[in-house]
Amino acid sequence: MEFGAFVPQGWLLDLVGIPLDQQWAAMRTTAERLDEAGYRSAWVFDHFHTRPQTTQEVTYEAWTLMSALAASTSRIRLGQMCTCNHYRPPAYLAKVASSIDVISGGRLEMGIGAGWFEEEFHAYGYGFPKGSVRIAMLGEAVEIMLAMWTEDEVHYDGTYYRLSGAINQPKGIQQPHIPLWIAGGGERLTLNVAARYADYTNFGNTVDEFRHKSEVLAGHCREVGREYDEIVRSSNFTVVCGATESEVEQRKQMLIDKVKNLVSDRALGTIQRTLDRAGGTPEQHLERLRPWAEAGCTYAIVRFPDVAYDPAGAELFAREVMPALAASAGP
Repeated sequence: MEFGAFVPQGWLLDLVGIPLDQQWAAMRTTAERLDEAGYRSAWVFDHFHTRPQTTQEVTYEAWTLMSALAASTSRIRLGQMCTCNHYRPPAYLAKVASSIDVISGGRLEMGIGAGWFEEEFHAYGYGFPKGSVRIAMLGEAVEIMLAMWTEDEVHYDGTYYRLSGAINQPKGIQQPHIPLWIAGGGERLTLNVAARYADYTNFGNTVDEFRHKSEVLAGHCREVGREYDEIVRSSNFTVVCGATESEVEQRKQMLIDKVKNLVSDRALGTIQRTLDRAGGTPEQHLERLRPWAEAGCTYAIVRFPDVAYDPAGAELFAREVMPALAASAGP
């Protein structure tokens, strides 16, 4: 199992209390520490409004951070989990991505999905088409991006997008193209798009759900003539890690204290439940993650809610959990 980790960017209220003029330093330093600790990749979300409650706290824009991190790091790979297709025209996004791949020296991971946060769609004036339309648009967008990364001049006549001679130079460093992550577990449509085009997938809130959706993905692969084992299956995990259960509780309480005056009781309850599920010692996290590895999850992307304030938990996880799962692989 390989590991990536999220850089705090504010979306999940993970920069609260850090002065504005120190927030970029916190994000950059986190990426550097993740690299030093042995994480393969650093990730950001693509959102505009905070969760689990909309507030006036910061949420940094994903591709701005991609560019900044590309220029300020040297080894760790950089991804988004995941870019909302609807927020940017796909030909433009393909050019942004290939430019950043060059800036980073060939370290970009391209994560893309159909989008789900309806409030943001309306707030930013995008509208919110029904799910089948958003996923059909995603399929066309992926075809456009792959063409922009591999062809000299792109002509495309789709239902939702049309290009008439688009040229994309530079195309990026990685060959045959930037790795493509298609995120989402929609069984009829999204996983079909993933079966046709993805190098990586990302889905599953529980290990049972992960197993089921893996079976669905395998069925789509058979239908489209794709080798199932060519696609890496990943999932996301929230982790609060401490050497003892007492330390875990202290870390969780610190996070609650930072946000308790910013959100409603209902939102605070959501945060508390998330932290309760996320907390554990290294041994407890190993017990939690082993069934995922056995189910074939070979890439875990971890969010440490406290990493901007204290990286010790992420570093402990890297020292004691990651090596024990490094060789784990399921069917």
